[in-house]
Amino acid sequence: MTDTSSFDALPLFPLELVLFPGGFLSLRIFEVRYLDMVNQCEKNDTPFGVVTLARGSEVRTAAGDRAGGAKTGQATFHPVGTLARISQLSRPQPGLIMINCSGAQRFEVTQPELLKHGLWVGQARLLPEDQTVPIPEDLLPVASALARMLDTLKAQGVTPEQMPIHPPYALHDCAWVANRWCDLLPMALTQKHRLMTLDNPLLRMELVSDLLERHGIAT
Repeated sequence: MTDTSSFDALPLFPLELVLFPGGFLSLRIFEVRYLDMVNQCEKNDTPFGVVTLARGSEVRTAAGDRAGGAKTGQATFHPVGTLARISQLSRPQPGLIMINCSGAQRFEVTQPELLKHGLWVGQARLLPEDQTVPIPEDLLPVASALARMLDTLKAQGVTPEQMPIHPPYALHDCAWVANRWCDLLPMALTQKHRLMTLDNPLLRMELVSDLLERHGIAT
């Protein structure tokens, strides 16, 4: 949780995924621009921003490097993202960092800038955190299905580190339950990002319920 409402130069990590608040993200860092970013974030205990790619690649190509990063500059990403806070970091070998992150508050980038060494930064303002909304009776099957899935995985011997969802659990809260299903359900990246940007957690939960019905879950 950050104690500021905006960032002048938030380091950004464009990825082909959507990070939701309360979500878990594991990354293997090997590019110099992100090695430097992660080292600074660890040193200063600050987050970086995960933004979803709309076009382009996560990794710089050799052709892009030879052209002064032109390929990287062609990447575009959605302006609404989620802060990522590093919860675990290891350096198994030189030039490689492994990190686990947790999704924190959502933000909106207002002025993105591509630095010379290929790192995106941007002025960013934090978006309001999801309100805690109790799950209405007609949507309780959505939470029950998630609880059953977690119980099944535990019974199968899945360790806490291997679980797709990490505690603390909030099975009574619309936003948390909806976000965790969004982490798990197969859907187009644009659809997943659209759900993340919704300000109304109850609406997000209702849309997730519709998706579960289509998949034959929580019917």
